[in-house]
Amino acid sequence: MQSSSAPVPDVSIILPCAGFATRFGAPYSKELHCLAPGVTVLDRSLEAVVELAKSGLNVRLVVVFGTHKLDTVSYLARYAEIFQMVFVYQDQSLEPDLDGAIRSALPMTRGPVALVLPDIVVSGAGSAGVLLAALRQTEVAGWSVVAAKERDPDTLRQMGALAVTQGDDISTVRAATDKPSDPSGFNAFWGMVAATEEQAHRLPDVVGKGSDSPLAGAVALVVERIVNYNTTTG
Repeated sequence: MQSSSAPVPDVSIILPCAGFATRFGAPYSKELHCLAPGVTVLDRSLEAVVELAKSGLNVRLVVVFGTHKLDTVSYLARYAEIFQMVFVYQDQSLEPDLDGAIRSALPMTRGPVALVLPDIVVSGAGSAGVLLAALRQTEVAGWSVVAAKERDPDTLRQMGALAVTQGDDISTVRAATDKPSDPSGFNAFWGMVAATEEQAHRLPDVVGKGSDSPLAGAVALVVERIVNYNTTTG
């Protein structure tokens, strides 16, 4: 058997594309919604990942898909010259939901790992390079998040909510939970999560129901705006 000639990646990105997005209500995958001529939500969500490749890093994009997302698989072919792409099928009967998608992808990751959601767009000044900065910050506490400040309780109930404290030099996550029923103690939400290779096995706990989030103590890089295109508030 011939060994693979693909180089070992410097960083890995998990891109979960197997969700059904019932709230979006369109006949096509939500990440393929057009924002401008020739530009989809998926293109915008991958902008920071493209910047990783432009910085000289060898990026492996691990795409988790279902049979209902073959349109997304086909669309991603345009990135074949930019990323080393691996496609992983998610068996919803064995590994359901978003935490299951992450578990499906983890065996294919190498190096530091970032979770990038295809329906989340990070925008504002400096947003293109924020994922590279987040991956570098994992060396501080093992974890980092790209976050936006938020006080609206309805928004926080739909997102990965954070309690972020501003320090002298960096912001830090004091507490975190996914889609809290009581969001009163939170003031931000995350759009991307990064972890060291050693900590990446806990990425499913970031979004798992009833799991203790590993994000307490993570470095928070606060951006101007994060839009979730799968919510009524996006």
